[in-house]
Amino acid sequence: MNTDVTEPVTRLRLIGAPTDIGASMRGASLGPEALRVAGLPEAMARLGLQVLDAGNLQGPPNPCLPPQDGHRHLPESLAWNQAVFDAVSQALQAGEVPMMLGGDHSLAIGSIGAVAAHCRATGQRLRVIWLDAHADFNTSDITPSGNIHGMPVAVLCGHGPASLLRLAGNWGEVEAGPPALLPDDIRLIGVRSVDPLERRFVHAQGLEVFDMRHLDEHGMRAVMQQALLGVDERTHLHLSFDVDFLDPDIAPGVGTAVRGGPSYREAQLCMEMIADTGRLASLDVVELNPARDVQNRTAELVVDLVESLFGKSTLMRWRP
Repeated sequence: MNTDVTEPVTRLRLIGAPTDIGASMRGASLGPEALRVAGLPEAMARLGLQVLDAGNLQGPPNPCLPPQDGHRHLPESLAWNQAVFDAVSQALQAGEVPMMLGGDHSLAIGSIGAVAAHCRATGQRLRVIWLDAHADFNTSDITPSGNIHGMPVAVLCGHGPASLLRLAGNWGEVEAGPPALLPDDIRLIGVRSVDPLERRFVHAQGLEVFDMRHLDEHGMRAVMQQALLGVDERTHLHLSFDVDFLDPDIAPGVGTAVRGGPSYREAQLCMEMIADTGRLASLDVVELNPARDVQNRTAELVVDLVESLFGKSTLMRWRP
């Protein structure tokens, strides 16, 4: 009699969101196809995952308009985030791991909003690891650009236009409700470019930010240990991976590159430590801009790093 226990196969759903509606520079809309060209679905299948590629969502085109009341393209951003919210919700309800392929980082409003609603419904605790060169905590009052990809963390924490707050918090017809995230639900890692008023706002809200100074002083291992502290079997771990988190010397294909980011080995360690928790249940991969890349080099690097999130190790170490 065979008593071996077969582990269930992880079902990974790829959800393309090809828009740069929240950014000032065009090109992030090409990100989902660049990742597919770089072999993302095949790489995930080789790791033993059941890959379900849902193709690309549909939404309004980028009208390239100036800001209105402190926001660029708010109606279009709402439409795209609603589409992402619905797709991620469906994947979670089906017991799948959704991977949202951006697109710019404003799309995390819909993605993490859906994850937060799922966690409330299932009684799980949510921990968001936000890898980014930027804090993304602007609002219409303090933003220098009006670009919504500089606002998703603020919106998810309850600061922003009512339409996006309602979507992120899953309020429905209710006029006001709790935010999708509390400050203690999210850890920002790799930050090194923050607008002056945004910096004050981040401090006022008590967000836990591991900026590059902190990473330089303490190392990636200590940073990730602290960021993942408390993650256990009751935790839904979500990764929001902005490609500009990486140093542009190794990842030039982004719209808002900032020098001085993590190296290849630091990034690999970050991903491997997330994988070691065994709790990764959803993720975003955003801000890949093939128009700024060199022979799809950045997309190939991203695929390499995502492989590490799902079990590929660069170390000669047994991983159960």
